[in-house]
Amino acid sequence: MSDTHNVDPFLEAQADVLSTLTATRSLLSSYLRIRSLATSTSSPELIQARKELESNVHDLSSDLDDLGDSVRAVEKDPFRFGLDIEEVGRRRKLVQDVGDELEDMRKELSTSTGGTQYKSSNGSALPPPDTFGLDSPMERDDYGAFEQQRQVEMMHEQDEALDEVYGTVETLRNQANDMGRELEEQGELLEDVDNLADRVGGKLQGGLSRVGDVIKRNEGECRPRLLESNA
Repeated sequence: MSDTHNVDPFLEAQADVLSTLTATRSLLSSYLRIRSLATSTSSPELIQARKELESNVHDLSSDLDDLGDSVRAVEKDPFRFGLDIEEVGRRRKLVQDVGDELEDMRKELSTSTGGTQYKSSNGSALPPPDTFGLDSPMERDDYGAFEQQRQVEMMHEQDEALDEVYGTVETLRNQANDMGRELEEQGELLEDVDNLADRVGGKLQGGLSRVGDVIKRNEGECRPRLLESNA
């Protein structure tokens, strides 16, 4: 029987954080675009975009708390979970990087309110990144490299989606060409049938005409004979 305490708690928490982070990035981009175009802070569209961003920032902060807890859980005894010191350091850095990005998002929200401290939708202040207690001994790499990697992955996913769409369009085009050829062939067959029907009809009409002539001749020959026999 497996020991449930040996299950790595980081993986599920990491998936939640990355998923929420991706959604929050999209909301932040939308919020900044709307804010740059809005003529008033009371714009309904701006208010709605801000509320959605605030909600996601709060969720991201909560998920990041869970991720930080998972790192603290494994760093006490990393070998128990099959991890080495380098992997633990990587996880610490991920928490710190996401925390830095979260802090930038809070600053953007504070900018539009005159730099006041950001409050979540339920009124509680979000904790700063340094509350996780994960002081990494490793130097921080340029976060732009991490962002660039994410952009490359997104472009790769978009390319795959476009390839699927292109394949579908190509299949539909081939099917349309096949249907077009079948319709042309059926049109030619129908034309041949019409021509054959015209020829058969002409021959039938000629045959009926000749039969009528034969009947008339026979009637003309039969009448004198009948008269002679009656006389």
